[in-house]
Amino acid sequence: MNEPDPSLRKARIIKAFQDLPLRNDQEHVLALSSLWNIAMMQPNDPEFPSLGIFECMAKLIHKGINDKKWLLSDQNIYIPYYAAHTIGSYTMNKVRFAEKAVESGVVFPLIELMRGKITWVEQRVAVRALAHIASHEKIFEEAIGVNEVEIVELAMKIAMTCLKEVFDKFVGLEPSKRLKYHCDLVTRGLGGLEIEDRKAEEWASQLQCWSLNLLNRFACKEKSLNLICKREFLIELCGMWGGLANPTSPAVIRLLRSLCQTKIGRQSVANLQEVIKALCNLSRSSDDWQLMAIDCLLLLLKDPETRHKAMETSVVFLVDLVELRSIGGRPKVGDTITQALLQDYHKIKYGDLKFQRKKVERALKETWDLKVDRKRREKLMSEQEIGERKSMVRQLKQEGNLNFWSGNIEKAVMEYTEALHMCPLKMRKDRLVLHSNRAQCYLLLRNPEAVISDTTIALCLSSAVSPHGKSLWRRSQAYDMKGLAKESLIDCVTFVHGRMKSGQTERAEIPSYAARMINKQMNKTWLFAPAKSRSFNNHEELLESHGLSESFN
Repeated sequence: MNEPDPSLRKARIIKAFQDLPLRNDQEHVLALSSLWNIAMMQPNDPEFPSLGIFECMAKLIHKGINDKKWLLSDQNIYIPYYAAHTIGSYTMNKVRFAEKAVESGVVFPLIELMRGKITWVEQRVAVRALAHIASHEKIFEEAIGVNEVEIVELAMKIAMTCLKEVFDKFVGLEPSKRLKYHCDLVTRGLGGLEIEDRKAEEWASQLQCWSLNLLNRFACKEKSLNLICKREFLIELCGMWGGLANPTSPAVIRLLRSLCQTKIGRQSVANLQEVIKALCNLSRSSDDWQLMAIDCLLLLLKDPETRHKAMETSVVFLVDLVELRSIGGRPKVGDTITQALLQDYHKIKYGDLKFQRKKVERALKETWDLKVDRKRREKLMSEQEIGERKSMVRQLKQEGNLNFWSGNIEKAVMEYTEALHMCPLKMRKDRLVLHSNRAQCYLLLRNPEAVISDTTIALCLSSAVSPHGKSLWRRSQAYDMKGLAKESLIDCVTFVHGRMKSGQTERAEIPSYAARMINKQMNKTWLFAPAKSRSFNNHEELLESHGLSESFN
């Protein structure tokens, strides 16, 4: 590396890459960690990819898998991790690097690591590298397609089991029983139990997300859809979430959207109420990927073969979003939803189309009245009539407030409801407040579904840049009542962020009631909560099988 003569430098680097897999040298791990760092910092630099680094890394991984004595001597245990990570970094951006990697034989050793031939730590970087290679259209078939079925099955298995694997093999162990090299890699040598646990959670989430990204490469090409669309996997998929450790990855919803863009995927999703409900909950949340969930539902509604089945579940959720303006830079999202919902309303109106749930037909009728009939009527109203309506709305709102503070909650609901019927559609701010006030009443009446509906409408009427804080907090409480911890947590975090941003909190302190909610939901949505629960239940079953459970009660 320090050789000033370019020709000598090139020759020596080539020789070094050729020699590394052949020699047993205690300095190997230092060389590999340096190469790993260079690849991370300069992934687009062509020097090493052109001089044989991929073949060197492939051989080192192969050696680590097949020569256990070598792997466990000195510090060689670190080498397969660094080698796979280096491959992933160099193949991330440049298609010609990825082509060179495939020509150098990296795919098979990476699949070996993906099979779990060493541990979950190496599995993580192998999946990452394969996902990057698969992202290049030009070499997909050559690199990944020939191993399609195995890679898809492995990626599905990893996505479903990796959290339990990381918990059982690392997080759930006593600190003294954790593999030292795992601790070193996870913390980069900056030890400490808290850092180990936090980084392990992040890595586990990344392993799951990269597996889903790899699956998405196949879904986008409509390959192995019969495998990916298995009922068990799709239901598990809806429960996957990166958590606050990895909140920026759209892996789950992106895969679902890719599936919904295919006929097989739409039919599979439409047949699973659990999946549609998960999409509906996401569509009425503060999650960054709300728009993707809406897209999935719209794709189902636009397909004549899945429309009716999807509407049975989704209508009562989507009607709350018809007031949306723009989201994620896309304008008139509410109008698009309205058009999809009312596409064949005339058939429902005249009895040619029936739904099993009368609630669905009622929701569609209310949407037609709001977005079509009422809009027409208000266009024909005189200024005087609109002024009179405004006065009546203010009066009804005041009466509703008085009844609310007097403890007459049911009466307040009636006043707010009547005010909403009278309120001109252009008075978005007034309608926002009325929906949010009525939501507070429903909260006290322990009607969480009505709270979620009203607060969602209020949030659609508010600014996307600055969502209505009270509605966020009320919806967070309602989601908590329904046991939807993730949705509750995201709303509460968004609520706190809004308060901090607007300067409503002194010295940037989180309100105690919001802090309690965040703490509660973070415990419930902890990435390893299901794995910990399963491990505890397995332990209880083992004790019971040996007649020992009573002594632990």
